[in-house]
This record gives sequence, structure tokens and C-alpha cells, in this order.
Amino acid sequence: MVFNLKLKGILQIARNLAFVCAGSVSFSVAADYSKHALAGDFVNKMVTEHGFEKKYVVGLLSEASKQQSILDAISRPAEKTKEWHEYRNIFVQESRIKQGVEFWNTHSETIQRATKELGVASEIIVAIIGVETRYGRHAGSYRVIDALTTLGFDYPKRATFFRGQLEHFLLMVREQKQDALTLKGSYAGAMGYGQFIPSSFRAYAVDFDKDGITDIWNNPVDAIGSVANYFRAHHWKTGEPVVGRTRINEGYDKSILNQKKKPKHSLTELSEKGFSLVESGEHTPDTKAMPLMYIGEHGKEFWLGFNNFYVITRYNHSRLYAMAVWQLSQEIKERRAL
Repeated sequence: MVFNLKLKGILQIARNLAFVCAGSVSFSVAADYSKHALAGDFVNKMVTEHGFEKKYVVGLLSEASKQQSILDAISRPAEKTKEWHEYRNIFVQESRIKQGVEFWNTHSETIQRATKELGVASEIIVAIIGVETRYGRHAGSYRVIDALTTLGFDYPKRATFFRGQLEHFLLMVREQKQDALTLKGSYAGAMGYGQFIPSSFRAYAVDFDKDGITDIWNNPVDAIGSVANYFRAHHWKTGEPVVGRTRINEGYDKSILNQKKKPKHSLTELSEKGFSLVESGEHTPDTKAMPLMYIGEHGKEFWLGFNNFYVITRYNHSRLYAMAVWQLSQEIKERRAL
């Protein structure tokens, strides 16, 4: 009996160990992406189009690890699984507002310079960094090489896009003299305070402190300038409206709600379609806007988003994200003014 009990105990321990090991393997698997069916074309492109050494590219792919947790995470982004009132509570909260005021005060000179030179509202710069990484506190723990190979080779839905980002990543590390195997970011390969994907880094990141290095990972000055430069490039207009609360009339046109397009309907046209601003302010009748609907704590909310709202969606296409950035920016601005 004692022997049987001991044997059962040993077997149970073995089963537990097997379970733990299996669980750990699901998160990180040595995939050797250099042997993937799509790797050959990728390697040849990097060699023939960009002049990389084949041995270097093959070596990077062989060092990358498949991350199952990345595939799990990208299949359930908060923007697609939560209603507005749930999503808002993640980002527009007391701790993030307080940290935003602290970040602004700490880097006020840099933020003021970014606003003056690049024409982007200070509160928007701060809010973007707040939503993305809590002002640099949570910039991502995945190796970028793992994220981009996992998604570029094992996520068919958007594999072409992420292989393109892997291409930009290798170009970026060469240009910036970085180590491709040590840089970290989000599960989607976004990096630094402002979570730039590699193509955005190459297009918009700037050396804002003029020290010869564009460092969005550890240098908040470069990060602030880079976020502002992104918005400048996408035509943010400081002083112009972002959103306005809206009334709806019976029979309003539901077909134009939540369109992911640049505003094309004038306020006059929108009024005819059943949407009118609660406070018209100084808007002219020909000002263009997009009707938006959110599920708030007390039911449906209707808004009109102007061109600056559309500009925020160039950073992240989600209307939930854009509204969270704007509302957080207003909370931080108001709190700082007290």
C-alpha cells in the first residue's frame, strides 16, 4: 500500500511536470525561421534589394523564436473585444492622468518646443505616450525579432504586412547601428515610448535632442519629438476641433456612422442626415466631420469627429483609441491647469 501510494505520488508529480513543460513550450518555441517555406524569398529580397549578407539574415531568422502568446494576443485586441465604456476605463483613469501631469511637468521644455516647432498640441503628445506605454513604463517585453517573425511567418491573416515590417526592422537596425536580437517592444513589434512600428520609425522618428542618435526606447526627448513629428506629417492642426457631442434626429442616417475614412460630409449635410452638434461653437457650415457612435455606460453616445480626430486614427485606426487619446488629453490638460 505504501509502495502504491508512493508510486501514485511519483506519477502525479510526473504528470504535473509534463503539464508545466507543455505550458512553457506554448509560449516560446525554437522555430528556426530560416527554414520556413517563406524564408527563402525574404532572405533573397534582403540580399538583392538591400545589400545584406545572406549569412547575417539567415542567422537572425534562425535565432528568432515563435511566441504563441503573440498569436493569442493579436487575435483579441481590446479595440475589437470591448465596448467603449470598458475600453475607456482602461485608459482614462486617475493614475494615468496623474502620471501624465508628472510627465508633462518633467519634460515641459521639450514638449513646449515640440508644440512650437511642429505645431502639435502638447496634451495630445502626452496622451499618446500615456495610452501607448504609460509614459514609458510599459514599452513591451517581447524581442522585436520574435514578434515580427512570429507574425510574418505564422500569422497568415497579416503575414505580408508583418514581413514588410521585418524588412523595415532590419533596415532600421542597420541605419541606427542597433542589435536586432536585443531590441524589445510590443507583441506586434511596436517600440519605445510612442510604440512606433519599424516603418513608422524610419519615416517619422527624429533625433530631437540633436545628439546624433534617434533613441525612442530610452530617450523621452526623442520620443516626444517623434510623436509630434508623426502628427505633423499627418496634418494635425493645433487650435482646430477634435470632436463634439451630437444630437440625432429620428431617421438619422445610420449608414455613415463609424466610417474609417477622412471626414467628407459638411456640417450642413450632416444636419440634413440627422446629426447636429450640441454646441455649434465657431464651426462654419462647410466644416467637414464624421458621425461616431459609442456604447457608453448609459447607452449610445453620438459624436462628430473632425479632421484632427481622423489624424489621431492615423496613429491607430480604432475610433475607441482615438477617443481615449482625446479624452485623456483633456483630463491631463485640465488637471495640470489647476
